Amino acid sequence: MSAVTLPIRRKLPARYFHLVFSGLMAALMVFIMTGVITFVNVGFTEDFLALWRHAFAVAYVIAAPLIFFLVPQVRRLVARWVHLP
Repeated sequence: MSAVTLPIRRKLPARYFHLVFSGLMAALMVFIMTGVITFVNVGFTEDFLALWRHAFAVAYVIAAPLIFFLVPQVRRLVARWVHLP
């Protein structure tokens, strides 16, 4: 029997943490919020997915840079009020 070798999972360097965090956080928040707001505004119509996709694209372009630049400032502000773990 031959041994099965699993591929080594490589991680990005730590310097990319903030960039990856911002991109993923923006994608998740924008996905949820644009879906909810699109549904509230138009209901579940035939063109719901097209409208949602458009809303997501517009909002993501705005949200990702905002999160990238605002997260450090928000962390500093919260650190004034809360003991860090």
